[in-house]
Amino acid sequence: MQTLDSLKQRFGSSDDRIRFEAGEGGLTRVVLKTPRSEGHVYLHGAHVTHFAKAGEKPVLFMSKQSLFKPDKAIRGGVPICFPWFGPRAGHPESPMHGFARTSEWDVESASAEGDRTTLVLSLRSSPETLKLWPHEFAARYTVTVADTLTMALEVANTGQGELNFEEALHTYFTVSNAKDITIEGLAGVDYIDKTDSLAVKTQGGKPMKIAEETDRIYLPTTSANTVRDPGLRRRIVNTKQNSDTTVIWNPWSAKAKAMADFGDDEWLNMVCIETCNVNKHAVTLAAGRSHTMTATVSTQPL
Repeated sequence: MQTLDSLKQRFGSSDDRIRFEAGEGGLTRVVLKTPRSEGHVYLHGAHVTHFAKAGEKPVLFMSKQSLFKPDKAIRGGVPICFPWFGPRAGHPESPMHGFARTSEWDVESASAEGDRTTLVLSLRSSPETLKLWPHEFAARYTVTVADTLTMALEVANTGQGELNFEEALHTYFTVSNAKDITIEGLAGVDYIDKTDSLAVKTQGGKPMKIAEETDRIYLPTTSANTVRDPGLRRRIVNTKQNSDTTVIWNPWSAKAKAMADFGDDEWLNMVCIETCNVNKHAVTLAAGRSHTMTATVSTQPL
């Protein structure tokens, strides 16, 4: 088991670019710094909880009500949904969004070079995961902090049979007011509206606006998305590779009040744009094959 003390001994505790420390709830957190930016990653769930460039407001939203507990998912930042998205079909007893976001990931490496600082984490099938999902796999998650935040999730099929899974980087973005932002990059794309009995609809030609509870699976789409935020006077651009679906989510007021780990009014200051392969675009891997999905987040002045 990788303890905080053993990680400090392995990677050193004096490097001002990489620091292992006790974070919220005593969970191990890795602080990654560059000359112009900073990111935080928890080993619990391989969860990125912070990214900001110097002098700018954090890009990622974190709920003040988040439960930093070993058996709970962290609310906000970038949860990893794997190996299924949402409820597991035919298995109501299974944890929502899979087990990756509540698993303790191992540190493979941590390095700093030039204007980039990188952390590589891994999760493999184990007796515990095989009880939940009877498939052998090896996942590697590479988080690179620079002027941009890049997250790459690689999944390898280490079993003998075919592997089918869903995956999502469930990214929460900080916004000034969800009702005032627009989201570009989805014009003309079909989506499944989870707030309307899974009805299939088509996005119009204008940029998307959040005007009510929103839970949409856009498929297929490989395009980048841009959040225009007049209140913060910035654009957030989410670019992706090897992702055929995008999910847009905001719980709005009623659902936010029903969530124990989410503030009643916090929905105003967040929107989720999820880089994913879900639903009809789940990933199928033959034995010995691997797949890497990548999201890159950048900011620009508006």
